[in-house]
Amino acid sequence: MPGCKRDLPFVAAGLESRLADNPPSPDSALLPAPLLLVEDEPIMHIRLKSILGGLGYDDSVLSFASSIADARRLLDEQAFAMAFVDVGLPDGNGVDLIRDLHQRDRALPILVISAWREEQIILDALQAGATGYLLKERDDIEITLSIRSILRGGAPIDPFVARHILAMIGPPVSAPGDTPKTAATPALTPREIEMLTMVNKGFTNREIAEIMVLSRYTVECHVRNIYKKLAVRSRTEAVFEARAHGYLP
Repeated sequence: MPGCKRDLPFVAAGLESRLADNPPSPDSALLPAPLLLVEDEPIMHIRLKSILGGLGYDDSVLSFASSIADARRLLDEQAFAMAFVDVGLPDGNGVDLIRDLHQRDRALPILVISAWREEQIILDALQAGATGYLLKERDDIEITLSIRSILRGGAPIDPFVARHILAMIGPPVSAPGDTPKTAATPALTPREIEMLTMVNKGFTNREIAEIMVLSRYTVECHVRNIYKKLAVRSRTEAVFEARAHGYLP
C-alpha cells in the first residue's frame, strides 16, 4: 500500500480468536477512574458493582447517581474518567446529560446501558456523544466484554441497536422516474478489514501491531488509510461506516 512499509508475514493465526475467547484482564492500577454511573434502578446498581468489581474496580471509585440532578451535583464536585448513563431517568432524558458530559470533556468515554430501544433515542444518544449503546437485557458477560472494549478505546454497539441503525440509514427511496443511484462502497483491502475487525473488538493500535506482527507505525498508516477511504475521523465512525458498508457484522 502506498505510504506504508511492507508488511511482515502474518503468524499465529489462532492468536486473535484465543484473545477474543480469553480477553486479558486490565491491570487494576491502570484502570481509568473514578467512574460516574447514572442509573435509577437499585438492581442495576448491584449488577454494575458486580461487573465492575470483576474487572478490578473498587467500590470507592464508583459514584452512583439516580437522576440527572444528582449526576450534575457529582460533576460539580469532581471530574470522571468514564460514565455509564441510562437514558430513561426520573427527572429527564439521559441524552441531555450525555450531551452535557460530551461538551465538558469530548474525550470522555460514555456507555449507555438502557432498556430503551426506540430508534430516535438511540440515534440521539450516539449523536449527543455516547461512545457505545447496550441494552440491559444483555447478560453480565456481554456487558463485561463491552466495557473491556471501551477500556481499549472501542465503541461497542448492541447488535439489536446496530441492525436498527443500519435500517435507518438504508438507501433513500427514489422519486418516480429517477434512475436509481448506487453509492460507491469504499474498497478496503483484506488487511484493512482484518484491522477494522480488531478495532471493533477494542484492540489498540499497539495490540493490533503485536497480533499482526507489524510495527505500530505501519498499523497507524493503515488506520489513516482506512479513515481516508471511509471519510471518517474516529474509531467510532470507522466502525459505524464499516458496518454500514457490510465490512463488519
